[in-house]
Amino acid sequence: MNIAVLGAWHVHTMEYSTALQKNPDSTLCCLWDSDPERGAQMAEKLGVPFQPDLDAVLSDPSIEGVSVTTATSEHPQVLMAAAKAGKHIFTEKVLAFTNEEAEEIAKTVKESGIIFTISYPHKTRPTLKAAKEILESGKLGQVTYARVRNVHNGSTAGWLPPHFYNAAETGGGAMMDLGAHPMYTLHWLMGEPKSVVSMFTTVTGKPVEDNAVSVLEFENGALGVSETGFVSTGLPYVLELSGTKGSLMVHNDLLEYSSEETEGKLVKLETLPEPDPMPIDAWIAALGGKGTAPNGIDEAVALTRLMVGAYESYRTRAKNVF
Repeated sequence: MNIAVLGAWHVHTMEYSTALQKNPDSTLCCLWDSDPERGAQMAEKLGVPFQPDLDAVLSDPSIEGVSVTTATSEHPQVLMAAAKAGKHIFTEKVLAFTNEEAEEIAKTVKESGIIFTISYPHKTRPTLKAAKEILESGKLGQVTYARVRNVHNGSTAGWLPPHFYNAAETGGGAMMDLGAHPMYTLHWLMGEPKSVVSMFTTVTGKPVEDNAVSVLEFENGALGVSETGFVSTGLPYVLELSGTKGSLMVHNDLLEYSSEETEGKLVKLETLPEPDPMPIDAWIAALGGKGTAPNGIDEAVALTRLMVGAYESYRTRAKNVF
């Protein structure tokens, strides 16, 4: 099936486009971008035609789906236009800057009947799948605390593109971008929060935050901590879950846990589940009638709601209630 790429703005444009080219069930047919120079350069790298007219892409009946890697600021226009044109959508997170935009996109997607997936790749990881299984088994008792730390050194090492610090395009800094992974993971594990408080700072003097923490409050008194930043090196990922009967920790590809069955001792989980397909491959499979597309529009709206609350808390210096 023919898939068009909409947007060369994102750092993951090449990754997703290459995945489409490698998948035997999809053909990357063209690329569009609102910046013709940027789009033409990326299309040349990928070896596909550059199409400067978005309407021409969306009106082409041979194109069945689109992979959207535009600036987040362009999501409402591009996603709704694609949905109205009947194109199936795979998109990079986050969905939108505001809850109102997210709901409008969701309404259009649902009315169109298309297959929609947003990229939440951490949910495919064996360690995180195992953590969710242990949590749901009850071995940890009532979970009272969850912490997800996801960081890199993109600002301090200087490898993030300059436009990632443009709030008009991104909607924010580290929390809006890299912090999306802790946010959707906490939602996946812990459910709906009731409030959030945030503290954001800038270490490198960028116009958006590059160091950020948000704390979520859940109905049962549990706390969830979303940590992220572009200024840390050497410890890229940590997940912690603590409950009334046990705890677990994920450090990259290792999961250790304690529970009554381990007599309270911290032990390594020796057998992990197989990884799920990456979201873009699962989306392609679903387009071909093989399985269900993950991370649908309701999950996308949920992430927007978490981000809006987190940033509103930072702006007001107060707890934001959802």
